[in-house]
Amino acid sequence: MTSAPTYPYTPDSQRQTGVPQGAVTQFQHMSQIFPNAQRDYWVYVPQQYDPATPAAVMVFQDGHAYVGEEGQFRVPIVFDNLIHAGTMPVTIGIFINPGHVGDIPPVRPYAASNRSFEYDMLSDQYARFLLEEILPEVGTRWNLTNDPDQRAICGLSSGGICAFTVAWERPDAFRKVLSHIGSFTNIRGGHVYPFDIRKRAPRPLRVFLQDGEADLNNDHGDWWLANLQMASALKYRGYDYKFVAGSGGHDGEHGGAILPDSLRWLWRTDG
Repeated sequence: MTSAPTYPYTPDSQRQTGVPQGAVTQFQHMSQIFPNAQRDYWVYVPQQYDPATPAAVMVFQDGHAYVGEEGQFRVPIVFDNLIHAGTMPVTIGIFINPGHVGDIPPVRPYAASNRSFEYDMLSDQYARFLLEEILPEVGTRWNLTNDPDQRAICGLSSGGICAFTVAWERPDAFRKVLSHIGSFTNIRGGHVYPFDIRKRAPRPLRVFLQDGEADLNNDHGDWWLANLQMASALKYRGYDYKFVAGSGGHDGEHGGAILPDSLRWLWRTDG
C-alpha cells in the first residue's frame, strides 16, 4: 500500500476543465557573459497574452526542474490556473538551465559544468546575463515588461540563492524572489547574506523562502539554519517576506506542493 505524500498537490497544480493552456517553446543559447557556456531554455506564454500589452516576467533557474508538467513544480499548469483565476498577472515564464562548457553535454542538467559558478557566485554577472542576453533575446518574440515590480525570479538550492542575488544586485530590474531550499551557505560565500541584509539599507524586494528541517548539513553549512538566518534578517530589516518551514529534505516536494500559494503571495496586489 502506497502512503499518502507528506505534501499533497492541490487542484491548482492539476489540469482543470475550461482553463486556457499556455504554450511552451524550447530554445538554445550560447552566452557571451559566461564565455562558451551553452544551455537550453524554455519560454511559457499564456493563452491570454496580448502582444499590445507588456507581459509580466518570471525567470526560473534549473528550468528543467520547473517546466515539466509531471515534475515536482508543474509551473505551466499552475500558471494556467492562477492566470485564469486572476490571482497572478498574465506572465511569461522563462525556464533556464545552467550553462555547460564543453562538447559533451552533462549526464544530468544539475551536473552542468558552469552551474555553481553562475548560481553561487556573489556578483552581478548572472543578473547581467539575464538583462543583456536572455531577456532581450526573448523580447524579440514577445512583449516583456520593464517594470521591476512585474518581474519575479525563482530557483531551488543554488538556483535559490542565485534568484536572491539577482534581485539583491539589481532591484531596479527584479523585485520578487521565490527561493526553494536556497543554498545560503558557504559554497562561494553566500553565508554572508543574513549579515549584509542586517547592515545595509533595505532594498524594495518581496522575498518568499521555503525550506525543510531535514535539508542538507555538510562542509558548506547547514541549509536549514541558513534559511532561518535569512528569515530572521529579513524580518529585522522590515522586508516584505514570508518563510514557510517544512519537515522535508533537499528536494522540491514541499516547494512544489505550496507553489500555488507561494505565487499568490508573491504576486498579490494588496501591499
